[in-house]
Amino acid sequence: MTPMRTLATAGRVLTQIRHDPRTVGLLLVVPSLLIGLVAWIFTDTDVFSDIGPAMIALFPFIVMFLVTSISTLRERRSGTLERLLSMPMGKGDFILGYALAFGLLAIFQTAIAVSFAVWVCGLEIEGSLWLLFAVAVADALLGTALGLLASAFARSEFQVVQFMPVLVFPQILLGGIFIPRDQLPEALEIVSEWLPLSFAIDALQAVAGDTESTEWIVAKLLVIAAWIVGSIVLGSITLRRRTP
Repeated sequence: MTPMRTLATAGRVLTQIRHDPRTVGLLLVVPSLLIGLVAWIFTDTDVFSDIGPAMIALFPFIVMFLVTSISTLRERRSGTLERLLSMPMGKGDFILGYALAFGLLAIFQTAIAVSFAVWVCGLEIEGSLWLLFAVAVADALLGTALGLLASAFARSEFQVVQFMPVLVFPQILLGGIFIPRDQLPEALEIVSEWLPLSFAIDALQAVAGDTESTEWIVAKLLVIAAWIVGSIVLGSITLRRRTP
């Protein structure tokens, strides 16, 4: 792997996305609109103040997972990846380039979503707004990394969607959005402790309510970072040159 090849890949991906307004809208606008819809639904209640931090984790995570996995898969199905790897470029350069490009988009996406939730939807944050932003960025990067991992195994866009019930839905159901994780059945609570989205939701809720120390939140961030790195490494190892 070389930095120049990785940066070249990231630049190519960003250029492609820049010429696709629908993808740009999906990445940067749709998560905020969904957060706004949830806030509107519960406008006359205090529910949004409780679930708002989880929504900041949920919608960017799902969008980044879908866009990253499908975009990467199309590179392989179209033969672009095979042509790139025939040149002096390794799988690591390709995966890291994609991770860098979508990571940059994740930062913009998160900045828009957090700003919209706080200053438009009225989500009250008791803790540090910068720490909330850091956790939200890590959550979006997690969606990117898992999307890269899923694309390495999928053979079609439909199979990418099939990974949603395996990699995404269980994390949503067990992440503490619908019911606090300590109220889940014991077996499900144990499973939820190993799911990365649970750490992001816990950290965002802790920052919003200022209920935990900075060290506790940083520990959650380190776990999320480990999942991101592990997913990227595994995705680069299992990535195939071309879909049969």
